[in-house]
Amino acid sequence: MKILNIYHSTTGNTEKVANVINTTVKEEGHEIVSVKAKKELEIDLLQYDLIFAGSGVYQWLPGKPMIDFITRIRRDYVEKGEIIPCSPRRPGKKAVIYCTYGGVHTGINEAIPAVKFMGQLFDHLGIEVIDEWYFVGEYHPDKYKSFSKGGRLGDITGRPDERDLKEVAERVRGILKV
Repeated sequence: MKILNIYHSTTGNTEKVANVINTTVKEEGHEIVSVKAKKELEIDLLQYDLIFAGSGVYQWLPGKPMIDFITRIRRDYVEKGEIIPCSPRRPGKKAVIYCTYGGVHTGINEAIPAVKFMGQLFDHLGIEVIDEWYFVGEYHPDKYKSFSKGGRLGDITGRPDERDLKEVAERVRGILKV
């Protein structure tokens, strides 16, 4: 199975999750290509059987490098004729979309649009989005640290923490068994 993990992380929260995905996939005996999203990234998503795609959440959307990558690669696939009406499923092609978020104001509702946005690229390509993962992440830099303690989710300082990252590994193992 060819596995890809493409992600964007500004603060390091999403990179923690991405690193656990990478490590767990390898521990389970699979190879994985892991890349950071950027507009210029040249990669053929259709060459992979399983894709993990993740980003931190910034104003309800993924980070700008992930948005730019998705926008460009969607346009490229449209031009190549790979995105067609009704987005028929490509057998054996699956994706998991994940994010880290703070949720200081409205909780997980702040993260849902970002995951849905990222997932649409894969859905339009006929790649089945088999799961969506939301992990809490503390606020960075220092001027926003107070958000990590005073928001709707309670004190999220240090997250994603060991417990969160253990959950990531368990979820990856579960996905690999499907």
